[in-house]
Amino acid sequence: MTQPNAVWNLSGFGDEVDPDPAIQAAVLLALGANHIEVRSAWGTNVSELDQESVTRLKAILDEKGLKVSAVASPIGKVDVGLPVEHEVARLRQIISVARALDTKYVRIFSFYRAEGQSQEDIREAVMERMAALAGEAAAHGIILLHENEKGIYGDTPDRVLDIMETVNSPALRVAWDNANFVQVGVKPYTEGYAILRPYLEYLQVKDAIATTGEVVPSGEGDGELDATISALAADGYTGFASLEPHLASAHELGGYSGPVAFGVAARAFAGLAAKNNVTLA
Repeated sequence: MTQPNAVWNLSGFGDEVDPDPAIQAAVLLALGANHIEVRSAWGTNVSELDQESVTRLKAILDEKGLKVSAVASPIGKVDVGLPVEHEVARLRQIISVARALDTKYVRIFSFYRAEGQSQEDIREAVMERMAALAGEAAAHGIILLHENEKGIYGDTPDRVLDIMETVNSPALRVAWDNANFVQVGVKPYTEGYAILRPYLEYLQVKDAIATTGEVVPSGEGDGELDATISALAADGYTGFASLEPHLASAHELGGYSGPVAFGVAARAFAGLAAKNNVTLA
């Protein structure tokens, strides 16, 4: 019997297209996506969107027929020295946004350390905060997606695994980012896939060149995206693939590509997906 195609839900960071959600939605739909990942709207980060803006955003997306795959929050992109309640309080607000946008996923990070501190120095504080965040999410039926990002505690596969095993909560899972692993000197598939696959719930799509850290379209860098996509398809992955191209600029709270570069990134990923018998819906 022929193995059926894997079917993944295509999404993307709308604010990499344009600040206006209506334009974000139009471009994503044109590229074949039925979902959008919301990081900001009208230039305002999700952590600062008021209820009126969230209601307006939901109406625009409903009119376009676009669903929300995840809320890409900045939770955990702060110094670990801040009190535990600082990020828990921010998470409560973002959970209200996620619920209003009808998604169960919220992207988070695992904290920066102060100058002179080692990753081991902050481990205990990171775990305390991640456990508190996971507890808050679990109480509201939300799943937190930890994104590996350079500079935070969970930047390498071993430390991401440490977080998953230590917190040990079904409300905390992995958002896998090949490019971010490359930027900290990791070969993503070779060094991280096997240990993190049990926790991998969401794929963020971008690639990077190891020697420079430059972000490039899928398959043009050292992110081992081809091998990763092939393995996920073989493993029966059926979740989201969210385009986060970062092809024009990147900054602490996000990145920008513009409609043209975003389309280049989408087509590059679609080519790799098709090669590996993955249908994007």
